Amino acid sequence: MNVLVDVCVVPMGVGVSVSKYVVECQKIFVAAGLDHKMHSYGTNVEGDWDVVMAAIKKCHETVHEMGAPRIGTTIRLGTRTDREQSMQDKIDSVESKMG
Repeated sequence: MNVLVDVCVVPMGVGVSVSKYVVECQKIFVAAGLDHKMHSYGTNVEGDWDVVMAAIKKCHETVHEMGAPRIGTTIRLGTRTDREQSMQDKIDSVESKMG
């Protein structure tokens, strides 16, 4: 099953800047071969359900290995059975209606 996910992994107890942790999660999405797009408060990821969830798990494991004692993650996800739809399809649909 294909899934579109908006995920925000927040390391806690590591200070104010978390960019080095974000970099590692982005590398994980790339290594997993997932289509993804980072935004200012998270990352949109699309792909096979099991591959996406395994990548998110790997992010947690990696961020903990980097020294974060605690992680809070928010995940919003959507699936469709009536047709295939990519992240870009959703954006294009809205933009085409804006005129």
